[in-house]
Amino acid sequence: MSRTTKARLLVAAPELADPNFFRTVLLMVEHNGEGALGLVLNRPLLVSAAEAVPHWAGLIEPPGLLHSGGPVSQGSIVGLGLAPEGGHPCVTPLLGPLGVVDLHGHPEQASGISSIRLFSGYSGWSAGQLEEELAVGSWFVLEAQPLDATSTDPQGLWSAVLARQTGLLGQMGAYPDDPSVN
Repeated sequence: MSRTTKARLLVAAPELADPNFFRTVLLMVEHNGEGALGLVLNRPLLVSAAEAVPHWAGLIEPPGLLHSGGPVSQGSIVGLGLAPEGGHPCVTPLLGPLGVVDLHGHPEQASGISSIRLFSGYSGWSAGQLEEELAVGSWFVLEAQPLDATSTDPQGLWSAVLARQTGLLGQMGAYPDDPSVN
C-alpha cells in the first residue's frame, strides 16, 4: 500500500449510491496493509449519547446525539475528542488535538478533554478493498480539520467540506442530490 488515508477525510463522490455512504464524510482512523477503519462524521442519530454511555454524559459535545460511525459493529461505541495541549493519556492522537478517546476509563481521568462525540459502529474495509474504491472514484481523499469531527452542522458537512476545496471540486458542494431533476 503506497498511500494511507489515516487522519484524512473520505468524502463520498456524488455518484456513490450505496445508502450506507451516500453523501458521507468519513474521518479515517486507521489505514494500513491489513485494511482501513473510519468514522462517518455526518450521520447524527436521534439517540442521546448520554443514554449510550451514561458515565460520559457530562463531557459529550452538544447537542449530545450519538452518531452513526458506519455499518460495522453498530453495538460498539467509539469516541473522538480534543485533547489539551501536550496531549492526554486517555486520547490516542489522530489529527492535531483530535484523537480517539479511551471510553473504558473513568471520565474523572479525562479532565481537560473537550468536544467529545460518540459514534455507534464504524466503517471498515479489508486489505485492498478501499484502494479499489478509490481507484474507481468512489471517494475524494481530502485534508481533515480537527473541528470537522465536532461540526455543529454535521448534516451540512458534506457540502461544507467540498465547498472549501479549490477549483471544480469546490463546486461539487452544490451538487444536487438528484441531478436528473435539475
